[in-house]
Amino acid sequence: MGKKLKITINGEAVEIVKGTSILEAARQAGIIIPTLCYHKDLCVSGNCRVCVVELAGQKRLSPACATPCEEGMEVLTNSYKVRNSRKHIIELLLSEHNAECTSCYKNGNCELQSLASEYKIMNQDFIHLVPFHNYTIDMFSPSIIKDDSKCIRCQRCVRTCAELQGVNALTMAYKGEHAKITTFFEKAMNDVVCTNCGQCINHCPTGALVEKNYIEEVWTAIADKNKHVVIQTAPAVRVGLGEEMGLDPGTRVTGKMVASLKRLGFDAVMDTDFTADLTIMEEGTELLTRLKQALVDKDPNVKLPMATSCSPGWIKFIEHMYPEYLGHLSTCKSPQQMFGALVKTYYAKARNLDPDKIVSVSVMPCTAKKFEAARPEMHDSGYRDVDYVLTTRELAIMIKQAGIDFMRLEDAHFDRLMGESTGAAVIFGSTGGVMEAALRTAYELVTGREVPFENLNITAVRGIEGIREASIKIENPLKEWSFLEGVQLKCAVAHGLVNAKSVMDSIVSGAADYHFIEFMACPGGCLGGGGQPIPTNPEIRAKRAAAIYAEDSGMPLRKSHENPEVAKIYKDFLFSPLGEKSHKLLHTKYTARKRR
Repeated sequence: MGKKLKITINGEAVEIVKGTSILEAARQAGIIIPTLCYHKDLCVSGNCRVCVVELAGQKRLSPACATPCEEGMEVLTNSYKVRNSRKHIIELLLSEHNAECTSCYKNGNCELQSLASEYKIMNQDFIHLVPFHNYTIDMFSPSIIKDDSKCIRCQRCVRTCAELQGVNALTMAYKGEHAKITTFFEKAMNDVVCTNCGQCINHCPTGALVEKNYIEEVWTAIADKNKHVVIQTAPAVRVGLGEEMGLDPGTRVTGKMVASLKRLGFDAVMDTDFTADLTIMEEGTELLTRLKQALVDKDPNVKLPMATSCSPGWIKFIEHMYPEYLGHLSTCKSPQQMFGALVKTYYAKARNLDPDKIVSVSVMPCTAKKFEAARPEMHDSGYRDVDYVLTTRELAIMIKQAGIDFMRLEDAHFDRLMGESTGAAVIFGSTGGVMEAALRTAYELVTGREVPFENLNITAVRGIEGIREASIKIENPLKEWSFLEGVQLKCAVAHGLVNAKSVMDSIVSGAADYHFIEFMACPGGCLGGGGQPIPTNPEIRAKRAAAIYAEDSGMPLRKSHENPEVAKIYKDFLFSPLGEKSHKLLHTKYTARKRR
């Protein structure tokens, strides 16, 4: 515990730890100071000035977010001078903001709109400085829409892209009335090094950055009687959707989510967790195959460490930043894309449906999934594998548009055939979950025993640290895996692309000594994805993670290889992991290999 300081806020004595900002001290004392540029995930910038406070003995107002407390400091957060200043700052921001709120995608969830309402900005004292029609709207990306007319230049997106993701696709350019958030040479977002992760959307306080939505396209498909519309839902959606319905963060709504999707009119409601289990079978087999090639065959061309390939934001990052290391990626498609390929082949055949009449929809916590679904190589079914991707937020909009009373819904179950899953698949939604699921299966396949952690909980790969490491020693393996006797399987987990960069740099330098690495583009993993409910911060992500693990612990099956639907699809359709058909449909490269 650090040194304690005593200050007064609005005449009330407050004791806080040295180094605490006025903003944090006020919040600890139950006093709300409004902010716009401040965010818990990001460094302090102090450039919006909405959080100004008055300090005794000083003429100028100080930004609460950027001012540390000092012994004896007297702070006023609600003086006439402070209220007037805040009101004028909000008015100035509105003078440069396209405030057509009723037609804005962020209407009702805009921080500037909320402040304007709280401070009752009824009349504009400041003229509009720049005509809004001179601003551009970038709609070329399949994932993100950038509308400069709604930007207040708080620079949260710039700091997000630099600090959390290490991508720097966005930057501040020009000065004065010409100042704007832009990209390299003001190119479209689709033409720069953007990973489509959507973290800029999650941290934008207005409607300047939003996801490209496909709500109307999905409604049209549902209304078409000639179409069979199938929807899959990712694991992180079930612990995020409730927030959009007014529930506390971390509330699990799996059953109500399924019930609402059936009410919306989807012909089949199935679970991405099914193909998460399938991913473990394919990816785990691929890892063991690579280890055999390296340790037994002494193949100099085998690429280790092997990296996961579930996160499309991470895939785009490595394509841009480390293209020479693409061979280290697992060739597995993401669970979303595996599901899409199987819907138009396996599912179509089982249900006697024309795949040309199937519309494949997914609900994802991720905006990069929209980009992934549009990639030209994602047509291995003979059709576009996933037709439309909705975010958690888009699904919430559809539920509200349909007039569904979410809280009164009785829980429903996913449809069968591709709706069965295990707890191992559920934890895909949290950072470290893919690694944990893979280890639960791989260790048991190799040794015939359960992974040696209490209740299957591999705590070493859980947590909020940006980079985590774990290792498991293989002892007394089954005969066919005897070459792994005594091998210390070394694993790493990284979430947030700035941490992915750190791990990749260690690989490039030769300092890393891993066999298997899980990378997730977003802080917290999928549960903190760019399509999840806003706001998001460390506390909210922690609650969502707790819900993910609670869902896992309560499931009857918790290891991917125990999923009976997975066993059935291998028996009836795929035949074996890494087999010819699974390579064609479930992997990004089709090079059929025989199991050794």
